[in-house]
Amino acid sequence: MIAKIVKGSCFWGVVNYILDKEKDAKILVCDGLFSEDKDTIVMSFEAQAGMNPRVMKPVGHIALAFSKEDEHRLTDRTMAGIALEYLERMGIKDTQVLVVRHFDKEHPHVHIAFNRIANDGRTISDQNERIRSTRICKELTRKYGLYVSEGKEKVKLHRLKEPDKTKYELYFLLKSEVSRYGNWRQLAVNLEKQGVEMQFKYKGKSNEVQGVIFSKNGYSFSGSKIDRRFSYSKIDEAMNANRQEEQQRIMTGNQVSEQPTLQSEVMGNDNLYSGSIGLLMPNATNGQADENYFEKQLKRKKKKQRKISL
Repeated sequence: MIAKIVKGSCFWGVVNYILDKEKDAKILVCDGLFSEDKDTIVMSFEAQAGMNPRVMKPVGHIALAFSKEDEHRLTDRTMAGIALEYLERMGIKDTQVLVVRHFDKEHPHVHIAFNRIANDGRTISDQNERIRSTRICKELTRKYGLYVSEGKEKVKLHRLKEPDKTKYELYFLLKSEVSRYGNWRQLAVNLEKQGVEMQFKYKGKSNEVQGVIFSKNGYSFSGSKIDRRFSYSKIDEAMNANRQEEQQRIMTGNQVSEQPTLQSEVMGNDNLYSGSIGLLMPNATNGQADENYFEKQLKRKKKKQRKISL
């Protein structure tokens, strides 16, 4: 269960939208309103909003969305009950409320229009509303045993439009690639083979790396915007862990082996070891690789700065 909150100034706009016949709209709750038709509903909202004309955006609009997996359990009565409990916990009470269910999408969802001007003329507080809403949605999801979505893993890429489509492509690509390598150079090389350019973002005019940006299909996103696990610091931390894990594996393997190794075998292993990429690079190699990659990035940055100064 997730909620999207919007505020506005036009009751006609929100009422017309949520009662659109093309969306197979069905009224579940209509409290404090004359509900003969759209016009009377709007007039009811506007009359009460007139009690506090100083509020420029008296319109409250909340969309509550549920997972398709819960469709068989979410009767009209159940959804109305959850919507009203959500409003109560949010402190949206003693005011006009219209709850409407739509059937135009795969997942069950309701739209709530409410008057931010309460029945007594006070303004319903919106302080920290998004933080409170996120917490309440989680609590209600647990209380009613609703399905917990796996987030990005469940997104249907073929239904997305740009730039979201590219953003999710980068998410799945980074999820696979970051776990494979132990240095930035190898990550950059392999991403480039798959049509992704990686650049560092620096703090002011210093050489301190502040973030990382990934570009594909003409769209660019900072790593943290793709997902928090792909911020510069998180990726760097993950690749350090990859290196340590591989080194530990190598050390454990050496300790277990009790047979003497021929000189030719040692040389062969060394060649294979030094020629490998990503995780099979020792500390010094990884450090030098990253250092060289950072130097190249810094040179690009300084070159750009010189062009700007000229």
